[in-house]
Order: sequence, then structure tokens, then C-alpha cells
Amino acid sequence: LQVPCAPSQPVAGSESRRFANKHSKKALKASLTLGILLGMFFVAWLPFFVTNVTQAVCSCVPASFFDVLTWLGYCNSTMNPIIYPLFMRDFKRAMGKYLPCCRRSGEPRPSAISLSMRNSNSGPRAATSLKNVL
Repeated sequence: LQVPCAPSQPVAGSESRRFANKHSKKALKASLTLGILLGMFFVAWLPFFVTNVTQAVCSCVPASFFDVLTWLGYCNSTMNPIIYPLFMRDFKRAMGKYLPCCRRSGEPRPSAISLSMRNSNSGPRAATSLKNVL
């Protein structure tokens, strides 16, 4: 009497391939997001830092040019909230949960009490004193 085990092996192999494929897609997407964020950071802030060092050495950089480069760096900070929702589904969901403009019509609005309890690490806990801690 032989027990057929051949059909279960291809199923396990296909599941592992599907898991590896899904994992590699996530890793690729995370790498792409990180590359875009770092690229934007370097494009925005590298000229500012190079000019800042140049200004310290030779004092030959006009103030208006320095101001333009400073604002270019500030623009990078405004780009991050735009880039994150474009590439990260979890970030988009979190923003939709807390910002009224991004919330779907069927989702309930979180209450201020639940938000403060979640963010403050407060809640029911045993009374602690310095004597108990030591």
C-alpha cells in the first residue's frame, strides 16, 4: 500500500513561492519609498549644507541665495506628508482615520477620550511609589 504524497508537495512549493513573491514585492516597494525619500532629502538639503560650509570658509555666498537654499530644504519637509501616503497604504489608513478630510463616509470618528488614552500610556494600573520601585 503506497501513500501518495506528491500532490501536497507542489501545493507547499507554490505557497512558499507565493509568500516569497509577496515578500519580495513588499521589500521592493519599501526600497523604492526609502530611495525616493532619501533622494528628495539629498536634493533639498545637500546644496544648503555645501553652501553653509562654503560660507564659513570664504564668506562669498549672497544672503538671498542662502535664503533660497534654506527654503528648498523646508520644501522637503512639506513633501514628506505627500510622499508617505502615495507609497504606504498603512500610513494612508492612519491619516484617513484621524483627518476628517481623508475619512471614508462609513468609518466612525475616533473620540478625543480614546485618542488621549491611547497616546498617554494611561489607564488602569497599580499604584506605584518610589518605595515599591526600589
